[in-house]
Amino acid sequence: MTITNKGAAFAATVLGLGPVTKSSGTLASTAIPVFTIAGGEVMITSVWLKVTTAISTDSGTVALQNNPTTGDTVTLVTATDLGTTDTAVGTIVGLDQGTTAASKFLRGGRHDIMWVVGIGQVEILPNAANGVVTIGCTWVPLSAGATLVAA
Repeated sequence: MTITNKGAAFAATVLGLGPVTKSSGTLASTAIPVFTIAGGEVMITSVWLKVTTAISTDSGTVALQNNPTTGDTVTLVTATDLGTTDTAVGTIVGLDQGTTAASKFLRGGRHDIMWVVGIGQVEILPNAANGVVTIGCTWVPLSAGATLVAA
């Protein structure tokens, strides 16, 4: 077997499938579905935001949640203020190290995680935030036939 793209082969080995990306559209104050999970549980192995229109609303927050078709909705990333200090176009936003609670978004933060999410959707939850982001993730199926696609 010939490896034609060592970077892609390494990423697939370490992070799994993807990346899958989705634009949020203009952030406001409603949940925005970004990924749809079907067929069983998947593990999201990395997640990041890339700002495509600056986030500049003072105290506007952005969070991320898994909203499964059955079971409890789970906060994946706690509401984080990305607007009081403007987040400029082109900024990559990852996650802080977290503690016993959900991680927060962090400009230039880490992107590797191990979230098990169920059938349903992953949603961005802006609260009085503005701007536009593209969210990306990599993932692996944990159940035979499980999929993750842009919503």
